[in-house]
Amino acid sequence: MAALDDDPTAPGPHGAPVPISAAAERVGSTARMLRYREGLGLLPRTQEQPTGRGHRHRRFTEDDLRTIAGGLELEREFDIPPAALAFALRVLAEPEVLARVRAHGERLGRLAAAPTRALDFEKEKAMRLLHARRPAPHGPGTRGGPSG
Repeated sequence: MAALDDDPTAPGPHGAPVPISAAAERVGSTARMLRYREGLGLLPRTQEQPTGRGHRHRRFTEDDLRTIAGGLELEREFDIPPAALAFALRVLAEPEVLARVRAHGERLGRLAAAPTRALDFEKEKAMRLLHARRPAPHGPGTRGGPSG
C-alpha cells in the first residue's frame, strides 16, 4: 500500500517541486503536452540543471504550475493552439518579428499604420536642425560656391 506521500498529485513536502507527471495532472494536461509546450518555450525557465537526458527529470514549483495554468487558460479563453501562443510571445519579444507582423497587418488592412513615436519625431527634428545649421561647403560645383 502506497503512503500518502507517494501521491503524485500532491505538492511535495513544504511546497517542494513535483515531477512532470504530477505537474501535468495538477494542471489538467499530460506530461507529453508539457514537454511539447516546453519545446515551444511556454514553460517557465528552470533554475536547476537537467539530469539524465535533457529535462526528463525537471521538477515544477508551485509558481511554475500557476504560470503553466495561466498559459493554458489563455489558450482556452482565446481558442488558440499552444503554437499560436508561442508565436505571440515571440512577436512581443523580438522587435524585428513585431515589425514584420505589423507591416503585414497594415498591408492586409487589419492594422492602422503605427503612429510616429515621440522619440522618433524628436530624433527627426534634431537631424533637420543639424542639417540646417551645417555650413554649406564652398567651392566649384557646390551650393554656395561661385557656380551655384
